[in-house]
Parts: sequence; C-alpha cells; structure tokens
Amino acid sequence: MVETALSDAVQGHGAVQHHLLKNDYASEWMGLEVIRLDDGHATIRMTLRKEMLNGFGMAHGGMIFAFGDTAFALACNPASPTPSQARNITVASGVDINFLQPAFKGQVITAVANRRAHTGRSGLYDVQIFAADPTPVEPSADPSPDDPAGYGELIAEFRGRSRTISKK
Repeated sequence: MVETALSDAVQGHGAVQHHLLKNDYASEWMGLEVIRLDDGHATIRMTLRKEMLNGFGMAHGGMIFAFGDTAFALACNPASPTPSQARNITVASGVDINFLQPAFKGQVITAVANRRAHTGRSGLYDVQIFAADPTPVEPSADPSPDDPAGYGELIAEFRGRSRTISKK
C-alpha cells in the first residue's frame, strides 16, 4: 500500500503529482499521500503506524517533524518547474516546530503548508499539522487550505525558512 500511494502520486494514477517524491524513500516509507498542490501550498496526509510511535505510545516527534518538513519542501518547490526553475532547488535554511498535542496509532495526520512571504531567494512558510480518527474523505470534500480545521485537531505548528540555491 505504501509503494502504491507514492508511485501513484509520482506516476499520476489519479493522484496529485510532485517530482520531488520520485526518489524520496523516506516519504515512501511514511506512506504519505499528496492531496493538493498549488503555488506556495501543499496538503499531504498519512496514517500513523506502530513503528512511528515513541515509548509513550504516541507519535514520535521526529515523525511529525519529518512529515511537516515534507509538506514544507513540496510547498517550496514547484510541482512542474519551468526550465529556469529546474536549475534551482529550494531547501530549508531553518525550522521551528511546536508540538501542541499528541497523536496516536491509526490516526490520520494532515499537514497544510502555506507560503507566507517570499522575496529574492528567501521564503517563509507555515505548516499546520492536524490529527483525526480515520474516516473516509472525498477529495472534493477536503477543507480549504485557508480554513483547514476539518482535518481534525491541531497537533503541531511548523514554521520553515527557505533558501533557493543552484542545483549541482
């Protein structure tokens, strides 16, 4: 199922695509699904599995961070770059995260990343991470990125600072 979710996203079998996921084995392992991509925006989700939990039985902070970092990367880099954009990559220059509530095995977590500012080679992005008990969600019923409360309870706030650099 993990491989299917990622390969579908990359190969375009009805899912949203982003070229960064093609060789992203960490995201493949996490089983993330891309829900929405726009310029400066990304929404992704995944289900927490037992190997993502810490000794207290809640989501490991590193898993939440990695998940938020992936949403941040997808929002920073265009899904279909122009030839001039393809010569550059945008990476994190710094990140802060605040953990607000725990999340648990079986919950679906959703990260909503939005660009707040961009000037020159620097950007500022906010990522909100939500947790909810699993329920079927139709893509057309997904909450707005401007009002994502329908994704469940807010469990973490992630703020990323980006820097665009030349691809080597």
